[in-house]
Amino acid sequence: MSKPIVAIVGRPNVGKSTLFNRLVGGRTAIVEDTAGVTRDRIYQDTDWTDRIFTLIDTGGMDFISKDDTILGQVRKQVQMAVQEADVIIFLVDGRVGSTSDDEKLAEMLRRSQKPVILAVNKIEDYSKPDSIYDFYSLGLGEPLPISAAHGMNTGDLLDEVVSAFPPQQEEEENPDTIKIAFVGRPNVGKSSLVNVILGQDRSIVSQIPGTTRDAIDTPFENNGQKYILIDTAGMRRKRSIDENTERYSVIRALRAIDRCDVALLVIDATTGLTEQDKRIAGYIRESGKGTVLVVNKWDLVEKDGKTINKYEKTIRSGLAFMQYVPLIFVSALTKQRVNKILELVEYVADQQSRRISTSVLNEVISEAVQLTPPPTDKGRRLKVIYCTQPGIKPPTFVFFVNDPELMHFSYRRHLENVIRENFGFEGSPLRFVIKKREG
Repeated sequence: MSKPIVAIVGRPNVGKSTLFNRLVGGRTAIVEDTAGVTRDRIYQDTDWTDRIFTLIDTGGMDFISKDDTILGQVRKQVQMAVQEADVIIFLVDGRVGSTSDDEKLAEMLRRSQKPVILAVNKIEDYSKPDSIYDFYSLGLGEPLPISAAHGMNTGDLLDEVVSAFPPQQEEEENPDTIKIAFVGRPNVGKSSLVNVILGQDRSIVSQIPGTTRDAIDTPFENNGQKYILIDTAGMRRKRSIDENTERYSVIRALRAIDRCDVALLVIDATTGLTEQDKRIAGYIRESGKGTVLVVNKWDLVEKDGKTINKYEKTIRSGLAFMQYVPLIFVSALTKQRVNKILELVEYVADQQSRRISTSVLNEVISEAVQLTPPPTDKGRRLKVIYCTQPGIKPPTFVFFVNDPELMHFSYRRHLENVIRENFGFEGSPLRFVIKKREG
């Protein structure tokens, strides 16, 4: 089930990023401390009163453009933010008061008919209510005074956000159906690959980057296995985005990653691995999804006997945090090896659903600890007392130890390598939870 999306919108310098950091601080979803996962963070999963949602920081919105008038630029930014979000936090500056830009934004938000919470930031003294009266004129209901910097009233803000969410609806899903999300930068051939797999032109294909604005779901069956193929909009680094619509189409792609079982990260062979590919890979890993790396347009690459090995070495080096992911070189144009993609998807789906018995798991971990004891830290040594696997998709392992702070990242990586060497889990990230053994 897709999580609700909340977008923070407003003028520059009203404190959007400060509020974003405040609301996700201390309430973020479990994320592995994985070296090499670098990306521009524009979103974060968080929760309040048992409702998990995705918070979007739109702090990069530009209101001054060489190509557009201020009003035109505001319209593009806000329309897309509003279109993709379930709830909008409209943040204004209580020290400055209502401005003409606030009024323009408010007018667009009123027309959207989306839930809008008007938050007046930078209010540290609640004994002076006159400071928020000016914002009633925006026509968005009662302003809520907050201080993002000091955390004042942010709990009340979250209460209002959650109360505006649509009702939770459990999706009726066939557990045997594998949901596949095709993700990647614009114009790498995602829609073309979907069409080849389906054997029909299900998605519009164009040489114009960003043609696919929506995530398109297509039920599909092959050799008795049921799938749902999710074709998504391309992702691109923020400084490379010319159309604001493409910026917010990223949100749809993230939502697709959240819904899928296996993500196919499509890479353009003619350009090679890019920094944005690495960022997208980071999104997928943090979401705990199975992954297959698909290098498309392989027919356009001049080859010799060592080309494929050189390409794989470069990609593996650039995605050092995803060594566990299978890699395939294909061509949507010539259909070369495209028929192998679903085989890899089924394999990865099976791997991420594996369960290891507690007795076998502890036998392997115990032997690994004896062969390679944990290093000491100021005279203290980590003791791994017990391990169990409580969950799948992704496979989750809970380690009970004498002191969680002694579990260094390098030793956790060693234990992950041991688990993979013994049990596989190819294509799936592993999630570790380190707990102190009481008593």
